Amino acid sequence: MIDKQLLNVQKLLQDHGILICFSGRLSQQLIEEYGEAVKSYLESENRPKNEIFHIFSIFIEMTQNIKNYCTRISGSALGDQIAQSSIVTIGKDGQGSYICAGNLIEEEDLRELTGRIDALVRLNKDELKAFYKDQLKKNDPQNGAGVGLIDMARKATSPLAYSVTKLGNNLSFFTLKAVV
Repeated sequence: MIDKQLLNVQKLLQDHGILICFSGRLSQQLIEEYGEAVKSYLESENRPKNEIFHIFSIFIEMTQNIKNYCTRISGSALGDQIAQSSIVTIGKDGQGSYICAGNLIEEEDLRELTGRIDALVRLNKDELKAFYKDQLKKNDPQNGAGVGLIDMARKATSPLAYSVTKLGNNLSFFTLKAVV
């Protein structure tokens, strides 16, 4: 039974152009190990160094953001469920290479996150560069995810895209996609 399910998962991944996929709880050690694996995989495909750097950087930023969010809400009644919900994929489609990550998120955290992304989507590359430099000058350690989102938007070839699937129980599944 499990072999057929695994085969179905593999077919689904291939049908959607997904080259690399990780699902489950993220730790710093896993992020580093998967990051090195991602870099090696991309280098073995003889991709341009610039593309490898952007994909790798966005992958690291997305996984760090998920891990940091999970750490921040670890004391919550839903903390363990949220930590187990993480998924990150790297794939290729008609637009180019993409990095897509998702995880459960508490409803109360959605507005701030989607507001930040909506604001970034409205900026062109020059405005993103200026905004990024401005945020770095503020040197606010609490602004880590904000600067990371700006950096992802700068490296992406099209605006960041997200989706939210409301699940009830004060939870939604949040997905973020960056195309390189």
